Amino acid sequence: MTAELVRGQNHTLPQTHLEVRISAGTPVVAGATLGDEHGTVRGTEWIAHPGAPQLPGLEVSRQAAAEHRLAVDLDALPGTVHRVTVLLALPTQSGGPTRFGAVASPFVAVTGLDGTEIATFTLTGLDTESAVAALELYRRQGAWKVRAVGQGYAGGLAAMLADQGLGAEADTLVRSIQEAVAAGLARSVAPPPPRTPEGDRVRQAGGAAAAQGGGRPRTAPEPPRPDPARPDEPATPAGTPVTPTPAPGPAAPAGGPIDYAHPRRQSTAPPPPPPAAPPAEPGRPATPVAGDATGWSMDERLYNQVWGMFEDLARATAAYRSAVDFAESRMDQELERTLSDPRSRIGGAGDRARAEARAKRDELTSRAREALDRDLAQLAAEAAVVEPALPAAYAGWDNPVWHGYRVPMEIPMALRIGDLHLPEDTALRIPLLVRLPLERGIWIDSGRTASEAAALTDSDQLRRLAVETAVLHAARLLAVYPPGEFSVHVIDPAGSAAAALAPLTGSGVLASPPGSGPGGVSEVLARLTRRVDLVQMAIRAGAADSLPPDLDPAEQLLIVNDFPHGFDDRAVTQLRYLADEGPSVGVHLLMVADREDAAGFGPVLDPLWRSLLRITPVADDHLADPWVGHAWTYEPPRTPPGSRVLDQVLAQVASARRTGGR
Repeated sequence: MTAELVRGQNHTLPQTHLEVRISAGTPVVAGATLGDEHGTVRGTEWIAHPGAPQLPGLEVSRQAAAEHRLAVDLDALPGTVHRVTVLLALPTQSGGPTRFGAVASPFVAVTGLDGTEIATFTLTGLDTESAVAALELYRRQGAWKVRAVGQGYAGGLAAMLADQGLGAEADTLVRSIQEAVAAGLARSVAPPPPRTPEGDRVRQAGGAAAAQGGGRPRTAPEPPRPDPARPDEPATPAGTPVTPTPAPGPAAPAGGPIDYAHPRRQSTAPPPPPPAAPPAEPGRPATPVAGDATGWSMDERLYNQVWGMFEDLARATAAYRSAVDFAESRMDQELERTLSDPRSRIGGAGDRARAEARAKRDELTSRAREALDRDLAQLAAEAAVVEPALPAAYAGWDNPVWHGYRVPMEIPMALRIGDLHLPEDTALRIPLLVRLPLERGIWIDSGRTASEAAALTDSDQLRRLAVETAVLHAARLLAVYPPGEFSVHVIDPAGSAAAALAPLTGSGVLASPPGSGPGGVSEVLARLTRRVDLVQMAIRAGAADSLPPDLDPAEQLLIVNDFPHGFDDRAVTQLRYLADEGPSVGVHLLMVADREDAAGFGPVLDPLWRSLLRITPVADDHLADPWVGHAWTYEPPRTPPGSRVLDQVLAQVASARRTGGR
């Protein structure tokens, strides 16, 4: 039975191999400190954090996230450790909330390896604190217990670490932690829209039904938001829910869960998926069905289903890896105990002990792999029915849906920008979907990376593939927007990408010819900077109907190739301004660049790189999920060899632009 703790209460731990699960509703940094018998942290080497996530018996997340899983093996901790304190802190460089009083109360659960909750604690009553000691696992008279702490610190992480005895090293360590967090945020896939505060409980409560063939419980995303680039619609910061305004009705509380209420609708939640398949026979997996998630439309259900598959694969793999690590740790401990006894070295006792330890390790690993294989088989079956049902915005270029493509009249919820997979099953690919309108720019890294695919590709080919990838992304964006509601601009200072850009230039879908040379760079940047300035001023003044008639109200995409060639200091400043201010008013960046080429600008460009979602033109395992932080291999989009689908789609887009969609 789960113990629901309150601040100061403790509970005995029935086992020593545990997980600490954290749900915060907003990205937080999770870490842990090791304390001696007095609770004192003896040095930085006693702290697990995103910059140093592993200590003996302890592993924490490598990035800030709304949900975390911390692995704890109390038996593997050094003998001098008597206390493990789990800490949470708000990132200082993310532009998000700066105090816990402005976010939902974090929820912490201590669980066994099978996910069974042992103790839970909800951290209520926080206000100005930006860091908090959530709970502690402590040793008392040879037994381990958990205590709910909930001690917050308005002085942040440095004040907390100093309070635990770290001393003068606290400030330096906190800076290194925040730098590691900033680097992690730059590589993380944007999480899906937030759940309601009870979302995690709903998932846990529905877990048994899902295991018996009822399908996983899903949560609904926020409804589509008005486009802030339209002069006749209100601008809304990225991620802020919008309540419809035509008629009075219940509104979503500020910062609270999304309200799906309509003035004449009684229910405040999206409808459940319609019944599609009969229940599975006992002991057999459920039959997968496309669109089995909640949502108002099939597109919304498929979007939720894809994210559910992504999360299920992340968590199933995390459970498998944790079980394997436990099996290895247990074998090492048994071998150490056996070999430390001189009597085991006589005769064949030592050999028998080693064989038994390895057999136990192999048995645990085999059972974990069997469980993973069952999950992988179910997800593969689900992917097989979901992929053919995806709309064009979510589908790969090899999907037959493109052969029946028609220019849409509405903006879709999301856009596919590639696929993700893990090494446990490279054949199981999950579509990588990003919400529309885009909330951050995209950087296609044309430089030499550490991936095997990049090592086998020469530099010139990498640059060519990077531009071709940018063209595919731009073409998909043009294809999923209604006629005239999306414009693409290109900066190609040296004209080196002319061949790769031919599908865009030849079809006539570009807003203007590619800007070349320093003059072309300045002209394109000045035009888009003026647009951002005018729309921002109109919004602040409440005069959206007074924008100049020559201003294009469509969403804008700027493709920048071969950066920083052709850019002076003024152009670099304008580019950073567009990256920071552009997304909120409908101006987005698609950078094709090698960061090493811009090294001469020094750290001034670090905020630019961090603000962009980095992807690659070849397979690379650089992206992280927002739940457990696995390193996912990203596969860029590709058209089938010899296919004319790209030219056909762009031709339809160009025709629709000329005729106004008629």
